[in-house]
Amino acid sequence: MSVRLLGLTSVLAMVAAMPALAEMNFNRIATFATPENMAEGEDRARPTSAEIISASPDGMTLIYTDSPLGVVGLIDITDPKAPKALGNIDVGGEPTTAKIIGASAFAAVNTSADYVNTSGKVVTIDLATKAITAECELGGQPDSVAASKDGSFLAIAIENERDEDLNDGQLPQMPAGFVVKLPVNAGVVDCVGLMKIEMTGLAEVGADDPEPEFVDVNDAGEIVVTMQENNHIVVIGADGTVASHFSAGATDLEMIDTKRDGKLSFSDSKDGVLREPDGVKWLDNDHFAVANEGDYEGGSRSWSIFKKDGTLVYESGASLEHAIAAIGHYPEGRSRSKGVELESVEIATFGETSMAFVASERGSIVGVYDLTDPTAPVLKQLLPSGVSPEGMVAIPQRNLFATANEVDFVEDGGVRAHVMIYELAEGPAAYPMITSAGTESLLGWGALSGLAADPAEAGKLYAVSDSVYGAMPMIYTIDATQTPAKITGGLLVTRGGDAAQKLDLEGIAADGEGGFWLASEGRSDRLIPHAVYHVDAKGEIKQEIALPADLLANEIRFGFEGITVAGDWLWMAVQREWKDDAPGMVKLLAYNTKEETWGAVHYPLDPLAEGAAEAAWMGLSDITVNGDWVYIVERDNQVGAAAAVKKIYRVALSQMVPAEIGGALPVVTKELVRDLVPDLAVLNGYTAEKVEGFAIDAAGTGWVVTDNDGVTDSSGETLFWSVGTIQ
Repeated sequence: MSVRLLGLTSVLAMVAAMPALAEMNFNRIATFATPENMAEGEDRARPTSAEIISASPDGMTLIYTDSPLGVVGLIDITDPKAPKALGNIDVGGEPTTAKIIGASAFAAVNTSADYVNTSGKVVTIDLATKAITAECELGGQPDSVAASKDGSFLAIAIENERDEDLNDGQLPQMPAGFVVKLPVNAGVVDCVGLMKIEMTGLAEVGADDPEPEFVDVNDAGEIVVTMQENNHIVVIGADGTVASHFSAGATDLEMIDTKRDGKLSFSDSKDGVLREPDGVKWLDNDHFAVANEGDYEGGSRSWSIFKKDGTLVYESGASLEHAIAAIGHYPEGRSRSKGVELESVEIATFGETSMAFVASERGSIVGVYDLTDPTAPVLKQLLPSGVSPEGMVAIPQRNLFATANEVDFVEDGGVRAHVMIYELAEGPAAYPMITSAGTESLLGWGALSGLAADPAEAGKLYAVSDSVYGAMPMIYTIDATQTPAKITGGLLVTRGGDAAQKLDLEGIAADGEGGFWLASEGRSDRLIPHAVYHVDAKGEIKQEIALPADLLANEIRFGFEGITVAGDWLWMAVQREWKDDAPGMVKLLAYNTKEETWGAVHYPLDPLAEGAAEAAWMGLSDITVNGDWVYIVERDNQVGAAAAVKKIYRVALSQMVPAEIGGALPVVTKELVRDLVPDLAVLNGYTAEKVEGFAIDAAGTGWVVTDNDGVTDSSGETLFWSVGTIQ
């Protein structure tokens, strides 16, 4: 049956149209992996991070905090398209934020023994020598740091954060936090002149235990402070006294997903959700924006603009979350809590346009807004940003923007933490490459794991999603003639009229009669069978084809990855060697739909790249027949700098003569069609692991899609592109 798709805000249609209309767009131009800043001989297998990021006044140097290593890292962006490592500087503790004033950097460092015995310092770093020239004790655990526009003082949030495992994280947990105003004279901090500004007694929540989170300074020297756990905002006057303070309040949310249930259903609502803001930035001397990440009681999935007297002038509600869902970046696993989790905000003027950048930590996306009217910001772009953007910095004098992405998956053999650089320039937005924006109703999607072409209509494709959305097995229709490609609808795969369970769809092929053949990758330890399914035009399963017992006797959990039709034969690519396969040989399984018989041939895998990780492997991802050839996607399971093999091969259809299962299998000969690694660099990010779908449409054009794993341990980026005419 067709899925009933639920409401969509008008902002999605606007986002879909923007790339074609805009003359200037931000696009990513470079990616810098944090291990590059380690010195020669250091152990690069250690976890790193890029958290809060700032730039030098001339915009030529970036500085970011790396708490796992206890360092701040420096990057030379004189040529922003070719960033250069300037090394790490050990700061003697856990750095939280670093700011550059003149020729010096000032880093706040947490040196606390525990949550009760809190301490911290500001260290002064000579950027020319990279030497620490001074230290100033702060009297508590620091978090955010902001510098005044004239460089005359630093504002530092002393959070003295609570222990989230103690009393379920409830306040109060002493000691209380406060704000420090620290004078800077001729590039030297004046520790004697340190001003401690108390925040106790202000908030309605935990009044005796304020926890300042983020600070910013406007042109008038006023400091705005968010107290996330207290759901409170404070404005400190230029004289260091509290000028105003107010609750951040609450908002009602509609059309949100509130259940972690393996499906995307934006039909729920929540009333009175506390904002609990994290990041904050001044727009001007009267307005500031906050990102409402939330903590233990709230998190409104939104961002807001306030006047400094507490007047709310803009509330995004769930509109940015909707836009993020439409480009496949919604983190379903976070539905029960804070959804896309908007954490930080940056404000800058590019040309004559004031702009806001709002980062989604869980969606790994940055929303770019036009702030010409602060009561009605206009979403202009959605920028892909590594895994979990924590900090951002705009460099408008150079038309640049950068993000710091904190997550490092080195311990799991995954991608490293990155700093990513973007440039505002003439030309279309490169991302998203595929979207459902502009549909009548909100259609969330992700984890596209197989691709097929409509047999009659050029540019019309179909994709399936895998077990990330186990309660929502879907067939998506794609119009590839649009830019970006448009997902125009979704068809739920059903059994007896209900969403079919125990599927891990990894392949799809049109049956030529309006229905589809689907390949499901089994996993016996989860009671998911290796099987082929035939569904009709309404998505209802009409036939299930199980694997024969003698074949299943040798199964492993890596099963079908693609399915295609050649006459009466269905051909399925098995991803990896099963127990009865020789190393480097995988089966292309065949099933004859008339005779109901099985057979197979062997396909020879490429060897792993020299120096590949111990856990690396080679496998197949998709298979499709076109004319006299069978096209096969072959890849390694490596990501980022370690990725080496992402290729399309072809085998002559005449060689695909299946032999009986259990006997010797003929080995086919393959020839290279295309190396996809250069294609995967088109967005100037890190190389994606999962090239999962390949199809050739009715006009002979080849199309490729990557699987974003439903944003789980992933940047969420989906690449979708044409490789041109396949001959």
